[in-house]
Amino acid sequence: MTAMPGPALAERLGGACPGLKVLYMSGYTADALARQGVLAPGAPLLEKPFTMMALLGRVREVLDA
Repeated sequence: MTAMPGPALAERLGGACPGLKVLYMSGYTADALARQGVLAPGAPLLEKPFTMMALLGRVREVLDA
């Protein structure tokens, strides 16, 4: 996203919609994003590339959490 990074958008929407579930997607690993300070450690992340089944499974995990 060029206008606003995903984590900033999620924070903004979370203020307006308490309880909002967020799943981040990135071509970078969770470790790389955490080291760069882009995502908090443990934030729900789906690393690209992914299969349809991986997407469905991760969405289910986030919704159930």
